[in-house]
Amino acid sequence: MSVKIGISPIAWQNDDLPDLTAKFTMEQALQEARQIGYTGVERGRRMPQDTEGLRHYLSQNDLSLCGGWCSGNLMGAEVADEIAAIAAQVDQFVALRAPCLVYAECSNTVQGQIGTPVNNRPKLSRDEVTAYAAKLSEVAKWTAEQGLSLSYHHHMGSMIEDEDDINWLMESSSDEVSLLFDTGHLQFAGADVLRVLDRWGHRVEHVHFKDVRADVTSRMRAENRSFLEGVIAGAFTVPGDPEGCIDFQAVTHALKQGDYSGWIVVEAEQDPAKANPYRYSKMGYDHIVDICGLSGLQVAA
Repeated sequence: MSVKIGISPIAWQNDDLPDLTAKFTMEQALQEARQIGYTGVERGRRMPQDTEGLRHYLSQNDLSLCGGWCSGNLMGAEVADEIAAIAAQVDQFVALRAPCLVYAECSNTVQGQIGTPVNNRPKLSRDEVTAYAAKLSEVAKWTAEQGLSLSYHHHMGSMIEDEDDINWLMESSSDEVSLLFDTGHLQFAGADVLRVLDRWGHRVEHVHFKDVRADVTSRMRAENRSFLEGVIAGAFTVPGDPEGCIDFQAVTHALKQGDYSGWIVVEAEQDPAKANPYRYSKMGYDHIVDICGLSGLQVAA
């Protein structure tokens, strides 16, 4: 059993806050990620969008496609229409042997609205989440038939954000809906990170390792600030940063106990003027290698 360590290029190329990372290029992101030791990257908007172009782009740096974001609009769409909307991305990910589609409902999210407080995110009732889960299960069954897992990404500012939301979604959906386990979003949302993993580890097929600066996230809540304002202020950081607050050794031990063998992806969007992407990405990689070793979790080359 082994894991692979990948990274999102968001530290060098932030799709939601492009001005923040304007001095960096996607080419630099891929080159430096591979130099550090990462073997995969998640798809970014500034990568080639055609399949063969993306395949060549990644192979130039000896990197695999280890997933990528998909903005869902299933709340207001019919299942057949949503399947049609994501079909091209699913086909591409299957062709490039990506492990999963990172899917999140974005029709009603506030995560990309810099003027909207994260506290104002849509909050659904259990019955509403249950109804949504039934539709999501149909989409996930279809992606599974194509040869690709749908991993749902709970996300700050979205309707599936806190521990209750995640529990309701997982309880009400079929096993084809897997969970993207994101430590940073769980911590920011006030969830118990290890409890979520203990309860839903058997449904986890993709992992994001990001840490949180607790003083910043608390201030964003208290001052009614937006998710993007939190990013700019330094809400997130990488594993191994002493300013973070998550016990990644405990998380890694739990992954080992649960026989996890997928990707661990570093995703920690920060202001590169304050947190150099290469330095912090290396800090995260080195820390994950160390804690995997201590937990007996083998890292694939």
